[in-house]
Amino acid sequence: MNLILFTPDDFSTASRDAATLAKNDARAAHIIGVLRRKPGDTFDAGLVNGPRGKGTLSGIASDGAVSLAFAWDKTEPPPLPPVTLVIGLPRPQTARKILNEATALGVSEMHFAATARGEPSYAQSTLWTTGEYRRHLEAGAAQAFCTRIPRIEFLNTLDETLASLARDRPSARRVALDNYESPASLGECLAAPPKSPAILALGSERGWTADERDRLRAAHFAFAHLGPRVLRLETAVVSAVTLALAHMGRM
Repeated sequence: MNLILFTPDDFSTASRDAATLAKNDARAAHIIGVLRRKPGDTFDAGLVNGPRGKGTLSGIASDGAVSLAFAWDKTEPPPLPPVTLVIGLPRPQTARKILNEATALGVSEMHFAATARGEPSYAQSTLWTTGEYRRHLEAGAAQAFCTRIPRIEFLNTLDETLASLARDRPSARRVALDNYESPASLGECLAAPPKSPAILALGSERGWTADERDRLRAAHFAFAHLGPRVLRLETAVVSAVTLALAHMGRM
């Protein structure tokens, strides 16, 4: 963890200047065992979707609980880059990688949509039903030394997702990644106009159906490729987000 993240529920006071973590909390273990902090030592801390600051290890109780104090920066972090991902709901192990890596790179939203070639059972994974996905978002943000967490949707169909984006992101550039029906590279599709918000759509591990391609075209998505190589979904996501950020001047 490059940044230890905390949520409002962690704090014992409204001013958020103190917190206590149980011995078995992963953050406590990291502060003591990895960062090797001792009472009086400081570490980099962040409030989810809020400011960064410094935490101080105040003390360690006899039961191993860790007492912390905080001094927060006065400035809020900048907003996330205007990159939205639409992803056909993949296997849970793939989704975990995407949640972490896309958050670390910097995207504002991720929509995991039910598609024809995805397994319906994936939506019943503990990743989604227990809220585990939040842990992977926080890990990606902590890696990037950032407190901003992207918005996540994961229970909608592709049509519902496209409709919500048409309403909420009407001016964003729309590009769907596809290995079979893409006349141009993603770099070409993102070249002009520069720095405009982007929505990138990627199918599940099995890709898009012909019907889904038609629906994406009807929703004003252009089709693009990432070159002649067939990539894993998580690799394609990282590549696509990196290109989009580069064209926005964020890299």
